Amino acid sequence: MSVAVLGAGAFGTALAVALTANGPVMLWGRQIDWQGENPRLPGVAMPDALTVTQDLDAALRSELILLALPAQALGGFLAQHGAKLQGKRLVSTAKGIDLERLTGPSVMIAETCPDAVVAVLTGPSFAADIARGLPTALTLACTDDHAGRAMQQALSTPVLRLYRSSDVTGAELGGALKNVMAIAAGTVIGAGLGDSARAAIITRGFAEMTRLAIHLGARPETLTGLSGLGDLTLTCTSAGSRNFRFGAALGAGDDFDPSTTVEGAATARALVRMAARDKLDLPIATMVARLAEGSVSVEKAMDHLLSRPLKEE
Repeated sequence: MSVAVLGAGAFGTALAVALTANGPVMLWGRQIDWQGENPRLPGVAMPDALTVTQDLDAALRSELILLALPAQALGGFLAQHGAKLQGKRLVSTAKGIDLERLTGPSVMIAETCPDAVVAVLTGPSFAADIARGLPTALTLACTDDHAGRAMQQALSTPVLRLYRSSDVTGAELGGALKNVMAIAAGTVIGAGLGDSARAAIITRGFAEMTRLAIHLGARPETLTGLSGLGDLTLTCTSAGSRNFRFGAALGAGDDFDPSTTVEGAATARALVRMAARDKLDLPIATMVARLAEGSVSVEKAMDHLLSRPLKEE
């Protein structure tokens, strides 16, 4: 099965590099001004089996296409090129919720490409680890069992292990919501509040994630797997997470590189709108959104969360 990855950022490039273990892979990017090494993945050479191109039509000839585009950029790409994706097997790797539609990437893809088979690839993973061949386990979620099995085989390598699920909603939400909680955890550490406070944020954040996911139709057990608890654990405890680093900068009052994609900030804003629409209580996501837009200080955000009414766990 021929494979292409659309999106030559760090994660898309890492996946493309890793998948050459199974055969030739094509990596597409709008603007590729590097040769031999993606500056976002220093020290990682491009394998001979990887073709890097700016020719989208060439990449779209592949049977299996991974959409490694930022969540907030996916809608525009689909509007422009969705017709060319019909009938393909499409795998979204984006971890976010679209600000305009308040839906995950899989819904956007399915609405634009109704004849395509849509899957979601998510779970605890850093681009650098995948690119360097370090052992990684991910969730591949697809409602079509036959197609899901075929994609699981095509995308698994000796060190990249994929577990299959039919709960696309749960897998996708786990990957999106954990970014919001990673910003919160990073803020706690950046503000010097300590590991105990971070543990509390992770635990209550996971409860908030689970409540929302179930409300939106996910199975609760999905959130305890790789795409939920696994990814949450990684991103809330490692400076390798961009969302955690962003939160740490907020907590410390430091500047943060504006060119770095931080999916959790936009997702938090989407969650605030979703909470208003569905009358949901999402206290951590709400505070993250306000912190990211600069409308509340870290001190006031923490005071607000700590002053909430006492209740049973």
